[in-house]
Amino acid sequence: MGLMYLLTALILVNVITRYSRLPLYWIDESAVYSVVWLTFIGASAMTRLRLDFAVTMLTEHLSARRQKIAKVISTAMVVVFGVILIVTCVLWMDPIGLARAGFDVRKFSGETFNFLYTERTQTLNWPTWVVYLTLPIFAVSITIHGLANLLEDLGLVPRTPPKGFELSELDGVN
Repeated sequence: MGLMYLLTALILVNVITRYSRLPLYWIDESAVYSVVWLTFIGASAMTRLRLDFAVTMLTEHLSARRQKIAKVISTAMVVVFGVILIVTCVLWMDPIGLARAGFDVRKFSGETFNFLYTERTQTLNWPTWVVYLTLPIFAVSITIHGLANLLEDLGLVPRTPPKGFELSELDGVN
């Protein structure tokens, strides 16, 4: 919710400053990063709430038992995707290599040709790795949410209704 409020405020400030012919050049970039963070964090939350999209043209013609099996397989694939993304983020961000270089980003970049920690954003001049942190956060959170959903789908834990949302099965897509 905070990211949605931030995005709305950034766009509103952008409109006002452009209309008054005093544009703030960094607002556009910060709005884009807000959308990116909102998308990844929101996708993980929507997965846990089971509001992610699903194509049911095939599964709706299956028996109840086979529908359950298909749902378990689908949820397991979300977990596999999350784990693969975690591994990819660790390989890409290489925290162990950075620690071996004594957290000297120039030395790390020179040894590995990984310039993630030396690059900066265009207008905000933030380190790009800070912006890219959304990927490992998303990977870990979607894996945890996928595991929670998988445990519920397998019947190992009772399905917990989301707090603060009044949803029926028909309100969600999945």
